[in-house]
Amino acid sequence: MNVDVLDESGTDADVERLARLCRFVMRRMRLHPATELCVRLVDEDTIAALNQQWMGGGGPTDVLSFPMDELRPGTVDRDDAVVSTSPDVAAAGTGRDEGTNPDLGDIALCPQVAERQAPAAGHDPQDEVDLLLVHGVLHLLGFDHAEPDDHAHMFGLQARLLGEWQQVRAGADIE
Repeated sequence: MNVDVLDESGTDADVERLARLCRFVMRRMRLHPATELCVRLVDEDTIAALNQQWMGGGGPTDVLSFPMDELRPGTVDRDDAVVSTSPDVAAAGTGRDEGTNPDLGDIALCPQVAERQAPAAGHDPQDEVDLLLVHGVLHLLGFDHAEPDDHAHMFGLQARLLGEWQQVRAGADIE
């Protein structure tokens, strides 16, 4: 799995650690090994401009996800792995036609906003960045939280993935 983390935020983010977290989540979600993802850590002005341009929002936000393509309808198994019975989907591993680039898309994340909102959530800033990154990856995979049932499912999965990450991040099994 290829994950590029670009730090354009002006912070001293641990880009290698964030790339490992992305790969960890992608493996737990059983994505194809050739799947690609780009994460841009950006400053507040940049995230505010992206929020306005793409979401119609005003001001800075914490994380935005930009899927490369819409995922084809598939299913999620009881372990929340992205699966489908379609042979072309299984071949690509991400819900795209066989032979296409398994690029999930891009995530823009603002560490400054994460740091500011972490105390209210009871997190330290790194845990808040981790949460937002997992949240962004789940959005790229087609998860949403607009409806109460979807919210419960997505946030439950997010909590499970973060719990697993915290259990193994000190060990060698995080690549």
